[in-house]
Amino acid sequence: MPETIPNPIVLQRADPCVLRHDGQYYFTGSYPLYDRIVLRRAERLEDLQAAPEVTIWTKHESGPQSHLIWAPEIHRVNDAWYLYYAAAPNPDVTFDVPHADDTFNHRIFCLECTDDDPLTGTWTEKGQVDTGWETFALDATSFVQDGDQYLVWAQQDFDVKGHSNLYIARMENPWTLASPPVMLTQPEYDWEIVTFWVNEGPSVLQKDGRLYLTYSASGTGIEYAMGLLTADAGADLLSPASWTKGPDPVFTSAPENGIYGPGHNSFTESPEGETVLVYHARTYTELVGDPLWEPNRQACAQVLPFDEAGRPVWGKPVPLSRPAPTGVEVLPPDGTMR
Repeated sequence: MPETIPNPIVLQRADPCVLRHDGQYYFTGSYPLYDRIVLRRAERLEDLQAAPEVTIWTKHESGPQSHLIWAPEIHRVNDAWYLYYAAAPNPDVTFDVPHADDTFNHRIFCLECTDDDPLTGTWTEKGQVDTGWETFALDATSFVQDGDQYLVWAQQDFDVKGHSNLYIARMENPWTLASPPVMLTQPEYDWEIVTFWVNEGPSVLQKDGRLYLTYSASGTGIEYAMGLLTADAGADLLSPASWTKGPDPVFTSAPENGIYGPGHNSFTESPEGETVLVYHARTYTELVGDPLWEPNRQACAQVLPFDEAGRPVWGKPVPLSRPAPTGVEVLPPDGTMR
């Protein structure tokens, strides 16, 4: 892998998720029209942009999975492929709970593919992941530790100020929780509540006996930034006391490099075993209209180094080395990508 990964690795794909499996990189992310789930594959990260993109699922005509398909993530569990994603029954925000922060109506869903090739195989809907209560829920990620699968996701609790907190649970199978949800973090620091009170977009890195749980906070503009919780791999991961939350963001905008609002990351690795941080970011600050329909969040990646104590050195988002769209034209909700 080159010392500097050419960025963006994929254009106009927010919430990027990259999984390396059998020498191949599998990529998915939010499609700007929020109406489908797409996959692409390449042997090198720098080849993902040119790789053919395959639509493996499209939104329903009506019902709980008919609007705003967000943040798909691809995982391998027990020799099968799983995709977690969020979907809503409408594009509306919630107004029916007094004093609650208004949100969309997303829930978490799961797809399964037992074929070897997820781009050509059959994907089966496993339905909604029941998190225990019906509120705004999204951004599910998963990891396996000591033989147990865990789910981490963002969800709103009307008794907690804000739009979303992060929760963890052990899983009975990839689409069913086996334990009650436990809240790990809620928006509390100034940098987490600039525009919205959100903790979202979790991702887990397992390395050298430690778990690093990153998340994103604050909004969808230049204020977007990444925070960090850490835990010992052998600790009780369902106990909030096992996790230490840092008070400051670990990855933020780098105006000097022309990168703004990095976040909603995932982790993968280089062919040499280096940890690679994958994230989305914008390259300009003047957004026109609703940021939700502004498509120019680019998927980027960079090697994440570690210090002598084995701790990640997050650094700053690196400058782009490839051309990226710079227009500020907003996609209409039912329009065509430009």
